[in-house]
Amino acid sequence: MNKNSLLTTYDKDLRMRIMYPEARREITGDVVRFIRKAPGMNFVSFTFANEPNLERVIDRELEYFTPMNQPFTWKVYDHDLLPSLEMKLMERNFVTDDDPATVMVLDVSDAPAYLFEPTAMDIRRVTSRDGLKDIIHVLDGVYGGHNSWVNERMGGHLQVPGYLSMYAAYVDDEPVSVAWTYFPRGHFATLFGGTTLPKYRNRGLYTTLLSVRLTEIRERGYPFAVVETGDMSRPIVTKHGFQHLTTVYDYEWARN
Repeated sequence: MNKNSLLTTYDKDLRMRIMYPEARREITGDVVRFIRKAPGMNFVSFTFANEPNLERVIDRELEYFTPMNQPFTWKVYDHDLLPSLEMKLMERNFVTDDDPATVMVLDVSDAPAYLFEPTAMDIRRVTSRDGLKDIIHVLDGVYGGHNSWVNERMGGHLQVPGYLSMYAAYVDDEPVSVAWTYFPRGHFATLFGGTTLPKYRNRGLYTTLLSVRLTEIRERGYPFAVVETGDMSRPIVTKHGFQHLTTVYDYEWARN
């Protein structure tokens, strides 16, 4: 599949047709949008409108979302054929995304063979709400605070058969690195996490968790794995065969 065809499939699977258990999808003639219960983040995932209609569409969406009194983002991708969308969003008090994510994709059939070799590391699958405490332990250690949102969101997602697979790596029975995969309908399994406590980095834990997840992705028949990366993870996945697909920017509306 060439890149243009892959982008078209990506848009259909992960921006238009995707469903989230905790959100309501609405498709209008102008956008695809997702609505969560307050105080969750609502967002526009795809813009159908063409350039001459953008101002009208943005204003209409603001009229729709403003009364909800919830945070609201508009997703913009490098491959969207809407060159003025970002400028028009900023003119309406959307905040520029200073930390865009690079979307990287791997054709699982072309993945290096070593990624499917067995590992001697202590990797465990988290299958229950009780096991989420280990996920939170690592996230708290890396990002600070208490990431209790994991209990509600991911606890709910674990109840959906086949939708979410979560893994933790352990050293001396302590959880030190975590990662997970979502399996929406379509061609793409989506990778998240790969978060490791600082003192345990550079030990191959990220790669091992990637290998475990790619093995499951291949076994479940998904042709592609996709991940949104930052500066730290991008070189690692590139080394393992992932290729740049696009870049995504989240423009968050700042209320007047």
